Amino acid sequence: MLSAGDKVVFWVFTGFLGIFTIFFNMYLLLVNQKSYRKNHKLNPADFIIAVFAGASITQQIASYLWQTMDKIDLECKLYIVAAVLLVITFSLKLIIIWSMAFLTFYYSTKLVVQPVHCYTRIQEAIVKHVHIVSAVIVVSGFANCIPLLTVLTYHNRTSHISDCGSLMPDDNGGLAYIFYYVVISDIVPGIVMVKCCISILYHLAKHLRHMKASTNGSHGPKLGTQMRVIKMTITLEAVFLSFLAVDLFTQFTVVLKRQNTITLTILFSSIYTMVSAFVLIYGKKSCWKELIASYNLFLDEYPVLSGMKVTEVKTEPHENSHVH
Repeated sequence: MLSAGDKVVFWVFTGFLGIFTIFFNMYLLLVNQKSYRKNHKLNPADFIIAVFAGASITQQIASYLWQTMDKIDLECKLYIVAAVLLVITFSLKLIIIWSMAFLTFYYSTKLVVQPVHCYTRIQEAIVKHVHIVSAVIVVSGFANCIPLLTVLTYHNRTSHISDCGSLMPDDNGGLAYIFYYVVISDIVPGIVMVKCCISILYHLAKHLRHMKASTNGSHGPKLGTQMRVIKMTITLEAVFLSFLAVDLFTQFTVVLKRQNTITLTILFSSIYTMVSAFVLIYGKKSCWKELIASYNLFLDEYPVLSGMKVTEVKTEPHENSHVH
């Protein structure tokens, strides 16, 4: 059970993490905006990343506003506002996770060459309509979370701690919805991401074996930008699986132990969006190099911090591009 003191600590820590979450995701949006101004369009991968970054920033703001109201509105006079903020937070969480699953699916489709059959045709059709699929993800995220308003309770009656807007289902319908939400927000996108990562790893192993055979093992094969994207995708999957374990645990405490752990869910959502944004920046060589250059330039203004500089790595010709 989270005490009032625990919630204050999580509130402060979430605010601290929120600074980095907003910074990294805003950086992604600015890089994409710069790319759009230069090319007058965004490639599909960058468009999906922009959706993820925008949703992450908005979720961070909405969730922190809800936590702040939970601290100052002790009598729940603004219960409707708190409930709406909570629904927005969980809607954006759904959009964030599915955007990441869609990005993994997109990279898998582009990296893995498969024989043409019905499934691959469906993949190609989805990838060709990235904007429409992204719009469906956003709309579905909000549509699937509207029923949360019927699950929210005025107080957490299971303890002496009162929360304005607790996810404490009181009937079988509420329990069924929570189970449904967990399935569509955690389990299904998790299955999609795991399947895509397995396909990418299989493709990588097969490709490396062929390249090594073609060079008679004289030197290690190079995949250039593909290898960086593969590393990024696998890392994003590992980060998601870690978040998934924590999120399932918090949902378990809500449904079975009747404990309100929304604050804990918001904290780990902040960690997930922050780390994922950082990995996405690292996944694009030019983007990562520009961030490091800006960081070192900032430290140049403060000589006392010169020891914190990061060594800049030269961009190799085959790493200038990104998987489009």
